[in-house]
Amino acid sequence: MMFSDMLSLEEIKKEPFVIEHILWNLQPKDLMEPRRKVTDEGIKIRDEIKGYIFYIDTMDKKPILFMMRHTAADFAETAAKIDEIPQDLLAGAIEENKDKAYFSMYPINSKVEAWLNKELGIS
Repeated sequence: MMFSDMLSLEEIKKEPFVIEHILWNLQPKDLMEPRRKVTDEGIKIRDEIKGYIFYIDTMDKKPILFMMRHTAADFAETAAKIDEIPQDLLAGAIEENKDKAYFSMYPINSKVEAWLNKELGIS
């Protein structure tokens, strides 16, 4: 999906399916884990990941909040860019999760999640 084709915060608000399938407890690194891996106990199969995940991207000079869509077939694409979030919230999440960076992507924290819940009308 090109940046011009991405959903905005206002468009997400009008998509109940998207809101119902936000995966709040996943981090960017979780999406990159292999589907199957060999362990001492045998082959471990990762749980299916299907839904939407918010993450903070720091590839640009200014951090950006994105939403990624991930399918059961392990296809992922960036589905939304959230410009409305205050930069201080993103900076706080990056600082809090600095040890969880994964290819310049950071998980959101509880303050960013609370802001998103308020903006999306989730109680």
